[in-house]
Amino acid sequence: MYLLLFKNFIRSQSAYLGMLFLLLSGLVSIFVGRQFIEKQKANIEHTAVYQKEHIERYTGYIEKDLGLLLYYLKFGLVNTTDNLNGLSIGQRDVNPSIQSLTIRNLEGQKYDTDLQNPVSLLLGSLDLGFVIIFLFPLVIISFCYNLLSEEKEESTWILLSVQSQTPFRILFKKFMVRFAVITGVLLFLIVLAIPILDLRINAALSGFILVSLFYITVWFALSFWVVSWNKSSRAGAAGLLCFWIVLTIILPAVLNHFILSKYPLPEALDTAIEQREAYHEKWDTDQKPTIDKFYRHYPQFRSYGYPKESFNWLWYYAMQQMGDDESKSQSDQLKAKLWKREEMSRTLSYFVPGLHVQFQLSDLTGSGLADQLRFTKAAEHFHEGKRLLFYPKIFANEPTGSINWKQFQLEYYSERSTINWLAMLGPLLLFSLLFYYLGSVNFRKQTVL
Repeated sequence: MYLLLFKNFIRSQSAYLGMLFLLLSGLVSIFVGRQFIEKQKANIEHTAVYQKEHIERYTGYIEKDLGLLLYYLKFGLVNTTDNLNGLSIGQRDVNPSIQSLTIRNLEGQKYDTDLQNPVSLLLGSLDLGFVIIFLFPLVIISFCYNLLSEEKEESTWILLSVQSQTPFRILFKKFMVRFAVITGVLLFLIVLAIPILDLRINAALSGFILVSLFYITVWFALSFWVVSWNKSSRAGAAGLLCFWIVLTIILPAVLNHFILSKYPLPEALDTAIEQREAYHEKWDTDQKPTIDKFYRHYPQFRSYGYPKESFNWLWYYAMQQMGDDESKSQSDQLKAKLWKREEMSRTLSYFVPGLHVQFQLSDLTGSGLADQLRFTKAAEHFHEGKRLLFYPKIFANEPTGSINWKQFQLEYYSERSTINWLAMLGPLLLFSLLFYYLGSVNFRKQTVL
């Protein structure tokens, strides 16, 4: 029976067009992902070479004044890009994956990013995650919207009902044939992506596959429920398209607007202004209050006292430190609100399958807001470590040659969130069971079973 139904389905023009559409868009998305990964790797290699040449050049120019040298020197921290990120780029094309920092004021540096074409960023990237979330449901709709209505409109359903005691099983098998075809296309694209993107076979890739399969199941279950309404083909197509528009476009946009309104970010501008004013105004004040505040922050450096020169590096880097310290309140509020946005978005996504899948794919590939916030936190620790390393050497007026500058290579951050399989797959499974149950109830009422 399955073989017969498969042959009947595969002969239709819509089946060929649907599969061809998914295969072409999926193939393009994989190569877009590869291009993104290659660009990221090229940026990392370029930064590594630049940092080495940058340090060699400036240490050659400035041989005695360590404070002046460290005014210029930049040290890089890289947010490691896994090749799996090529399947779901997420926010990686917006947020910086490399932080090159001096030991000066941090708040003025940590949000620096590469120059990008804003139009390209607005349009986003055609990655496989986009194809799965937005395009696969459309093809599923085109395959399933008229499974029952077509039979009735062609007057074959009555004949089938007379000849078979369980016509529902035949209808269910037609759904299963289409599910198998769509699943086959998805798995084919992922198998194709493994050598193209050089993916590792690990838990993250398994999670990506399972989330995608469960999401497809949700749309088949939803189609099953809409078909159970026993309406015309036009009504079925209109109903499913309305669900697609609401679940993939309208609801995410409404929730995003709600979250942005609930957690506005005036602190972003306040932080930028406060850190600039806190540093620049120190040029017009006495050195002692600035140095006193610096010693309250770093009591271990009190032994360096109060230099009498009109300009000294202790005072200068104390001013830089004050830019961070006096804007810390606004900076902490900004980070807290960003985390609240992330947590509320994640909670609300449990009720919107497409949004939930987007969050899970971002977690698996390390391309979401949560990953960027953790990377920013790591950059703060990285910056603080460099300060604590160099401050004593600057204040003691050590020569630049006393430091082995070759040891300062790019450093890498690779922490990722752990996979919570229940939270990842549970909501999708519940949606699938709910829609299947509602469809089964409708079919029982119509005595189709």
